[in-house]
Amino acid sequence: MAFDYETLEWLRQTHPAWRLLRAQHAPLVAAFLRRVFVEPNVRNLSQADLVEALEDELFALREQLGTDAFPGNALGYLNDWAENDKGWLRKFYPDDTDEPHFDLTPATEKALAWLEGLTARSFVGTESRLLTLFELLRQMHEGSETDPAARIAELQKRRDELDQEIARILAGDLPLLDDTALKDRFQQFLQLARELLADFREVETNFRMLDRRVRERIAQWEGGKGALLEEIMGERDAIADSDQGKSFRAFWDFLMSQSRQEEFSRLLEQILALPPIADMHPDARLQRVHYDWLEAGEHTQRTVARLSEQLRRFLDDQAWLENRRIMDILRNIESHALALREQAPSGPFMPLDETSATIDLPMERPLYKPPFKPLIEALALEDGDTAVDIGALYAQVVVDREALKRNIRQALQESSQVTLGEVVMHNPLRHGLAELLTYLQLAGEWPKTAVDDDAPEQISWDSETGVTRRATLPRIILLRS
Repeated sequence: MAFDYETLEWLRQTHPAWRLLRAQHAPLVAAFLRRVFVEPNVRNLSQADLVEALEDELFALREQLGTDAFPGNALGYLNDWAENDKGWLRKFYPDDTDEPHFDLTPATEKALAWLEGLTARSFVGTESRLLTLFELLRQMHEGSETDPAARIAELQKRRDELDQEIARILAGDLPLLDDTALKDRFQQFLQLARELLADFREVETNFRMLDRRVRERIAQWEGGKGALLEEIMGERDAIADSDQGKSFRAFWDFLMSQSRQEEFSRLLEQILALPPIADMHPDARLQRVHYDWLEAGEHTQRTVARLSEQLRRFLDDQAWLENRRIMDILRNIESHALALREQAPSGPFMPLDETSATIDLPMERPLYKPPFKPLIEALALEDGDTAVDIGALYAQVVVDREALKRNIRQALQESSQVTLGEVVMHNPLRHGLAELLTYLQLAGEWPKTAVDDDAPEQISWDSETGVTRRATLPRIILLRS
């Protein structure tokens, strides 16, 4: 963004956050919305609950400032804050209800965060942020290093540092963070946790704008449904494959892990029990901040689900219209046939391939022949003296079907469709032909699979003896269900 006069003047006139800071009742709007939405981390509130809370707020302010301080009523203020020219609240109707609900907009949350940063802080930590910057630089450096020797040298260096630290601890030298360092890092944790909750509203807004554009396009579309679906799914895949979409998907997968949730809860409980942290009197809701993240992420997932549901309804409506058109064509044919019933056309009316039926008589079929009864001799088994290598019994190849299925799901998370060759390329075969046959069996059981016989695909693997083997198959395409 260009930081010049014209751009800033345009933002001052149009951006909801700037308009909130310039509003006459900005203290009332900011204080009330932060108290009912941000502090308890509430995603949306019904109109009745929000009106009641604002009435209590206005009553308390009128007791302090006089009855003429805020002449309007609570519902009027809420509707005014939700208008397009202000855009501080979003007014909408959830599914299966006719009562309007309100939610904060990302611009309002940005304004509230900026106002909160204006207050003087008794303690401003800098060490934790500097360490975070160094850690980010180290991760980016290691993640972009292409020289294996350099990466191995860095890992060996870190291993030596860990060995030295272990040796110092065993020798009785146990370094601990002092109270200042603990408060510094805890303050940084609080800031990042609040920023993460605020980011969810912006991510949800982006997906909601996509949902609105899709609904508008479906309502005005007059062409074929194939072209519309291709355009819509292309835009949805573009958002899912964007940097924001990939980051949100990685965050969601990380947070949905049961082991990660248990580890986060255990660490958070231990940290909050430390005396320096307890003296800071942190908010009690901090103990379930990861569940607040889950709730916020679930709202985003529901928005994506509504997009899919809208596409399904569109397909159902189109199928009903096409079936109705087919019935109209059939009725038209029947009416024309009735009209021409008394006027038979001249010449051949309906050509037939054969004028007689082929008849197979029951007695021409062969009779049933019983199978030969096997002769089983009861022979006594004798112990053998031959030495047999039983190592083959323990060298059986066991293919983990669930692991292969996870490979396919992981590939489909990054793309709407993937070929079997691409899955094998990212996850090389370890058990050779047996694993490839298991992949083929999973492809046959997959909900949506397509086979392109005109485009053969080669899959290769290395055997235990070091020989490279190849199999040529038709291209098998696995689609996201």
